[in-house]
Parts: sequence; C-alpha cells; structure tokens
Amino acid sequence: MASKSSKKKPNSKRSNSKPASSPMASPKHFHLKRFFILISIMLPVCVIVVLGVSSNTSYKISSDHHSVKIYGFELVNEFPHDPRAFTQGLVYAGNESLYESTGLYKQSTVRRVAIQTGKVEVLHKMPDSFFGEGLTLLGERLFQVTWLTKIGFIYDTKNLQKLDRFTHQMEDGWGLATDGKILYGSDGTSTLYQIDPQTLKATRKQVIQFNGREVRYLNELEYINGEIWANVWQHSIKKRKEKEGNYLTGLQFFTF
Repeated sequence: MASKSSKKKPNSKRSNSKPASSPMASPKHFHLKRFFILISIMLPVCVIVVLGVSSNTSYKISSDHHSVKIYGFELVNEFPHDPRAFTQGLVYAGNESLYESTGLYKQSTVRRVAIQTGKVEVLHKMPDSFFGEGLTLLGERLFQVTWLTKIGFIYDTKNLQKLDRFTHQMEDGWGLATDGKILYGSDGTSTLYQIDPQTLKATRKQVIQFNGREVRYLNELEYINGEIWANVWQHSIKKRKEKEGNYLTGLQFFTF
C-alpha cells in the first residue's frame, strides 16, 4: 500500500500519480530501488521486504505492562524484480516462486513470479477500475482485497483464474494474512480483523494499541509463529502482536 499523504483521510482519493516526497512514490521510483527478499527457516517469505531479524541488535521497552522488543535486521539475499510492478501483497508459493499482487489503476495484476530470475510465470490482469492490494494464500486459493472498496477476489493457485468475488466488512482493503484457518485483514485504521474464509464475514475486531494509543495505518500483514506482523503505512517499521492480544510484542525497523 502506498500513495499520496492524503490517503490517511477516509474520503481521500488516490490516483496513479504520486508526489516524489512519498517514500513509495511510483513504479518508476521502484526502478531506483532494489527489492530485497527475506529467506528464513521459520517463514520463507515475510513481506515485500523479506529480511532476517538480527537478534544481537534487539532490546526491550515497556508498553502497557508488556515487554516490547526492538529489532534490527540482517540482509540475507537479494533477487531481481520487475521495476514496473507496484507490489502490494506478496506470498511464498513454494517451488522457488512467489504470488504477488500489484496495484495502480489500469495496471493491477495478480502474478506468480520465479524468485531466482524475477520472471513472471503466470499473470492475471485485473479490471481497470480496481487497485490491487493485500494477498494471502489459504489452501489452494489466493485471497485478495482492493483499495477504496469492500470488494475482494479469490483465485485458483494453479492458473490464477478468478474463482469468486466477495464483499468484506472492513472499511477498506489494505492487508491480508492467514494462520491456515482464518484470515486476518487490515483497512488502514488501528483495527485488525479476523475473517471467516468460508463466509468472508468478520468474526472478531481488535483495536491495536501501543502505550495506550491506537496504532493507526496498519497495512500489509504476515502471520509468523503465532504472531501478526504488520507494516505501518509510510513508515519503515513492522510491528508484532500476539495472535489473541491487542498489544504489541515487538518493533522492527528497516532502514537502507
């Protein structure tokens, strides 16, 4: 998820043109950056930036009577990536490939990409009116949400054929993750949603807090060993929380 700063406003609109001041300004801006993929034993893919946690740089702070660790990171590998792909969601597909959701109106896609070469193996072009967002894999189905709508799509993992279209109960579509049983979703607010993958209805909502304050702009999500890792929009930081709690257990900063 990336756009102009006005995206914070509930009724704001985002176009394909973004100011240069944005840290994720446009696909052209990505051409000037290198894409980093984190390979770890615990989870082959973390997010758009996949990196190893550097435990020797961690320390703890106090948050709502809970211990919160601060993590650094260690770059462990680097792979080629299509500079025109405005990455919004990324999932490890097995067999040295990734599933990727890309954004921008008239340019959004869902694709399977070879990790080592960056070659697009299968591509599904989305309708021009949709801006692709968070993506997650559950069983043989890919779930995707779209920006500024309550509409999502389900795809077959083999050929990326669209299987279904659904309406969710979040305010917007930003991030998706799964623990293998239920879906977790974010909509750019401080709320984390639990969603039934069969009915696509929200079964639980949790307002995430840090030191008594709501953590807003929760974006891309990942489920790792019983915890939800959430990117905070327009910040080079990821936040960790317990699966069942509404408090943070760790912070991780990414600075290149």
